[in-house]
Amino acid sequence: MPAGVACCRTSWSRVYAEVRMTAGRAEFPAQPPGHGVESIDEQARRKAVRPIQSADDLAQDGIFDTDEELDAFLAHVAEMRHADLA
Repeated sequence: MPAGVACCRTSWSRVYAEVRMTAGRAEFPAQPPGHGVESIDEQARRKAVRPIQSADDLAQDGIFDTDEELDAFLAHVAEMRHADLA
């Protein structure tokens, strides 16, 4: 494997991926040329996003393929919430 390339396998999708690793970010400028810093309000206005009115705005059918996937997700969320209490 070439230097700077890592290979990983994710258990949920069994997909192999190569990732180029660099020690610095010199080739990535902090801001794209010609762009200033935008506030959150400016970004929201430019993208025409609107605030969430209720959790129903986030609900979508088909997020989980099976009841088992939903159960695993809910168990994970419950575990993470209780982990902060310990």
